[in-house]
Amino acid sequence: MKPNYTLYLVTEESIPLEQLLQTIEEAVKGGVTIVQLREKSTSGKNFFQKAMRVKALLNQYEVPLIINDRIDVAIAIEADGVHVGQSDLPVAAVRNIVPASMLVGVSVSTIEEAKEAEDNGADYIGVGAVFPTHSKKDAEVLPEGMLERITNAVTIPAIAIGGITLKHLPALRRAGIAGVAIVSGIMKAKDPYDAAMAYQKEWTIR
Repeated sequence: MKPNYTLYLVTEESIPLEQLLQTIEEAVKGGVTIVQLREKSTSGKNFFQKAMRVKALLNQYEVPLIINDRIDVAIAIEADGVHVGQSDLPVAAVRNIVPASMLVGVSVSTIEEAKEAEDNGADYIGVGAVFPTHSKKDAEVLPEGMLERITNAVTIPAIAIGGITLKHLPALRRAGIAGVAIVSGIMKAKDPYDAAMAYQKEWTIR
């Protein structure tokens, strides 16, 4: 099954588990097509347990689960994919470890990083930050036009991330990206279902 990257939800770890599951479920019902579980300070055991619960939920909706950074957790729960950053294991090394069927995504912010990711076996790239964001304190905003240049430099799908709101979607679509990654816009929304529905609706308006 070819993954649909249109509306890529990235979770926040500060949310209690039951609330997290409820938020993810509502977001998926609203149109989220793929979910990345991102945990930066959770222990391996707790990450594993949380990931198992999220995977069981997403399996019901046939929505892929991507694990951020933790290749061991991704393999242990048989996740659909793993996403790594520039300071994590190189993509080629990740490819040697994970099953051939597992998606591998890489965060990039330059053309060189994007090309290297593709050459070494990445299935998709996350490009950002495209706008200022509160979700990742150390994220640097891309220079104007860089998103398009990165997207055009590779043949694998590119997903824009970083401070994306509904008003940004028309311009982002024109950049040739495969989809948008949303954190706060859905995770902190009063109604995750309505928020996801709004993003999906705005994305599909041509």
